[in-house]
Parts: sequence; C-alpha cells; structure tokens
Amino acid sequence: MKRISAAAVALSLASASCAVSPPSPEGFVFGVMGDTPYTAGEEPRFVEMIGRMNAEPLAFVIHVGDIKAGGNSRCTDELYAKRLAQFNASRHPLIYTPGDNEWTDCRRRTNGGDDPLERLARIREVFFKGRTTLGLATFDTAGEGAAGDCGAYPENRAWAYRRVRFDTINVPGDDNNEGIDERLDAEARCRNEANERWIDAAAAKAEQEGDRALVIATQADPWHNAKTREFHVLIAKVAEVARRLGRPVLFVHGDTHVYRWDAPFRDRYGEPVPNALRLEVYGSPFVGWVRVTVDPDSPGVFIVEPKLVAIKP
Repeated sequence: MKRISAAAVALSLASASCAVSPPSPEGFVFGVMGDTPYTAGEEPRFVEMIGRMNAEPLAFVIHVGDIKAGGNSRCTDELYAKRLAQFNASRHPLIYTPGDNEWTDCRRRTNGGDDPLERLARIREVFFKGRTTLGLATFDTAGEGAAGDCGAYPENRAWAYRRVRFDTINVPGDDNNEGIDERLDAEARCRNEANERWIDAAAAKAEQEGDRALVIATQADPWHNAKTREFHVLIAKVAEVARRLGRPVLFVHGDTHVYRWDAPFRDRYGEPVPNALRLEVYGSPFVGWVRVTVDPDSPGVFIVEPKLVAIKP
C-alpha cells in the first residue's frame, strides 16, 4: 500500500544475499512478487517481469497480493479476469494470496464503494476454483475447508516441495478488515482463527514429515500497523512456531513496498528468534521480484536475490 522513494532500493540491494545454484540434489529455486501492478504504466513492466521469470528454472512463483492500486482504482470483475490471465501466462505454477487493495479497500468511495465481503467472494470464485495452482504448469495444493459457522477459506493453500513446506494465509494489509463495523469484524475474527489453525496445521505437518523448513506467505506487513491486534498475534504465532520447530521458518509478505531480508522476530520474553526469517518483496512504484534459492541440506536453507525490473520515475 505504502509508496516509497527510490532511495530505499540502494539500501535494500546492499543487504541482499548472493544467489547461487542449488548445491544439493534436493535444492530448488522459487520466485516471489507482490504489490504489482498498480498503474497502466506498470503493466508492461509487470508483463516483462513475468517473461523474465518464465526464463528462469523456477519450481513455482508466489504473488503475495495487492494486484491493483489502493485508491482511485475500481475493484471490477474485468480487472480480476485480466490479472487471472496474466497469472496464467506464467510458465511456472503460480500461487496467489489476496491483498487488501483488491477486496478490503474496495469499500473506499474512490474505489467504487463496493462491499468487501462480496468482492472477497468474487475473488475466491475467480482465482480459487479448485485445488490446483494458477499458471501454465500446475500442481495440486491443499485448501482450507469450512470450519464451524465461518465458512471455507479456499485462498489458504498448503503444499510441500522437496522437504520444505509452504503455507499461504489471507491477512490483508493496513487494517486486516477490522475496526469498520461489526459485520466486517466478525469476518475478520473468523478468518484470523482460520489462519492460526492453518499455520498450526502446517507446523504440525512439517514436524510429522521431517520437513527441513516452513514458509508462510501473506500480504500484510504485521510490523507496519501497530493498531491492529491480529498483527501482533501473527508475529507471536510465527515466532512460537519457529521456536517449537527449531528449523528455519521464512515469513514472506508485501504491503510496504520495501525489499527486506532480516530476522525481526522475538519470543514472548523479548529474545531474538534467529531461525524465524522475514522476506518482504518489492512493490509499486518498483516492479521486481525476489529469487529464493533453497538448499534443504544447508544450515540456513534460504538464499535470496532481489531482481529489480524497473523503477517508475
């Protein structure tokens, strides 16, 4: 959501890890992007980025949401269909998790004043019809079904790839759809509970199967908005899971549009959790993605390399 200056790019690139080819037989590479495209000017660069990723030997691609601008941008069925077609142009399997710009922010007058829950239902119909990923090549994922009276969460997906487990959860940025009215708060409460169950299920599966690492991907930057209680809960949950698993847990998000690669998690005693890592992807006005090399046999498992395609002046 947040737009930033180009000066941040130099700082982020300076801290980037050097990418290497996967050194072990079980090694692989995947791509992550998000918060793009926002404008008509960014669309050609976004299409170019998909083309560049298509040329890479990626196992799959993750888009962490915000597929349009947050203001002065209608949440139309036509836009959803356009993004679906662009995602399906990916030569690699593509997994998408929704961002606030395409559903919670649709209530804003400048975006058309639509009902966020109706728009979320439509997103589920368009992007999450079945178990398979998007893209020209696909594989099956597990989706979260209905629990109690809250309904189903087909956008929450899980899969495993070469001893690494992946999990997506629907946590949109800014306010998580909370604090507007009781109807939206009730939706958020149900979704928050579903997300926590989904993380716990992924952690349990990772422990049971002996997975080398766990990756959790969502849209919101939970450190950005301290007013939203669920963001604090999410940070604590990831830290707790990392402590319990004792293996690398990578939390991937977008939202604030600054490339970050660090370890900001702390446990309930305020102590750092060094095996809980954070990767934030680029976002508008930057068009770029992050190449993540995975070596399940290496101590850190993950090596990241930011790939900036273009900066709009």
